[in-house]
Amino acid sequence: MSEVSETTPQPPHAPHLGGPAPHPGPPHPGPPLLATPVPGPPAPQLTGPGFPQPVAPPATPVQQPVPVPHPPAADHPTAPQPQHLTPQPPAPRTPTPQPAAPQPATEAPRTLQYRFDGPEDAPVLVIGPSLGTTWHMWDRQIPELAQHWRVFRYDLPGHGGAPAHAAPSVAELADRLIATLDGLGVQRFGYAGCSIGGAVGADLALRHPHRVASLALVASSPRFGTADEFRQRGVIVRTNGLEPMARTAPERWFTPGFAAAQPAIVEWAVQMVRTTDPGCYIAACEALAAFDIRDHLGRIGVPTLVLVGAEDQVTGPAEARTLVAGIPDARLALVPGASHLAPVEQPAAVCDLLLTHFSTAWQDAPTTAPVAPLVPGPATPAASFAPLAEIAPAPDAPEAVGPQRVSRHERGVTVRREVLGDAHVDAVNASADPFTEDFQELVTRYEWGEAWSRDGLDRRTRSCVTLTALVATGHLEGLAAHTRAALRNGLTPAEIKEVLLQSAVYCGIPAAGAAFTIARSVIQEETTPPA
Repeated sequence: MSEVSETTPQPPHAPHLGGPAPHPGPPHPGPPLLATPVPGPPAPQLTGPGFPQPVAPPATPVQQPVPVPHPPAADHPTAPQPQHLTPQPPAPRTPTPQPAAPQPATEAPRTLQYRFDGPEDAPVLVIGPSLGTTWHMWDRQIPELAQHWRVFRYDLPGHGGAPAHAAPSVAELADRLIATLDGLGVQRFGYAGCSIGGAVGADLALRHPHRVASLALVASSPRFGTADEFRQRGVIVRTNGLEPMARTAPERWFTPGFAAAQPAIVEWAVQMVRTTDPGCYIAACEALAAFDIRDHLGRIGVPTLVLVGAEDQVTGPAEARTLVAGIPDARLALVPGASHLAPVEQPAAVCDLLLTHFSTAWQDAPTTAPVAPLVPGPATPAASFAPLAEIAPAPDAPEAVGPQRVSRHERGVTVRREVLGDAHVDAVNASADPFTEDFQELVTRYEWGEAWSRDGLDRRTRSCVTLTALVATGHLEGLAAHTRAALRNGLTPAEIKEVLLQSAVYCGIPAAGAAFTIARSVIQEETTPPA
């Protein structure tokens, strides 16, 4: 059966962008034997008459959210069927259960908006979305997956009409997911997630290994780009809204050929981003900026499929190979003709890969919860995963070391990079020499490891104080770096202007005038959306 739980109901269905991806019957028995996805002919253009009309919303909605376009629900019989990448004879199918009535979820911010599809007595398979998307990015895999598992999909905070309770970290998202599953009585489950959804799955496998039976990381990475890239994205959204991210989403998510052949799906992608809550999007960017599990991959102890589009320019094959090299029981599947949103671009291939993985690599529940080691363990050879798998060489495991208390210097390095950015800190370190290195150590330990690390003020307030102090003392050589830091710490250009106006009254017009010139140049540079 299918059921939906949400604090605010999902909006009406948009016209179909394609039907469910066909699959040649039940999961393959025996050793893994993957479907071979090859770029097929483009799906038919989905314009003109003949599409189903939108489904009416529930009769008594709690609150009508902003409409969020999405790919079609798979149970519409009139949706056009895409061609399978490898033609197969038709196979008998079990009847698709009828959706159950929407059920209200708790209003507490520590749970997530979710829905179920599939038999109530089947094992649970949790599926996580990418940043800027909703659970509907998986619509075309659900008809097949729901014949074998009870599929649980969730929305990120502020996505798809979900309550806008921002989550500041990947671990917090994982905690909310666990709280939601606990409330439903789900203890053990398989997990597949795309991008930030994959990061949530990796965090679950690290911190709750006894809960995860099998793992699939789709278009994911142990570290997503650089912290500077995602904090810069937050600055742009805070200043310009989500339109710049929406406009550039298609080129990040799809191959050029697919985007040209499927304008309806491109428009769906753009509208999904536009209707996301900006504050929740920014919080997710901050969460990805801080996410880094490269040193902990060896602790992931469940069978793992690492799936990536061969043309993914966001988290591509290089990042996937890093995951496979570090996770002891991991296999790599490359999907030709796909970019970042491989489940949307090559739905049949992704469906085949997930069916095969979860039907052959589902780990029985351990009798007791395992205790994860403190450091990564050595990688063990993985089984052959033909025809798409390739295993990167496993790095040597580091020597075991005991837990250490974070030093003032280490804390200072972390905070300095978070506030000023990697590029600035790297430039300072590169210019240091034997004469200045002790001074830089002093700055790192006491300015950043002590003053900026205290809990008494948040970083927004510390940025306001710092900008004012620089104007008051005339030390404008540091104003550009701290204007960038203020933007990264959450101040808007309008708030920075107010700080400088206040400083002009109490610190002097000439100094504030010079500060306005510097700050204006930095703000224009930092908040201009990408072309």
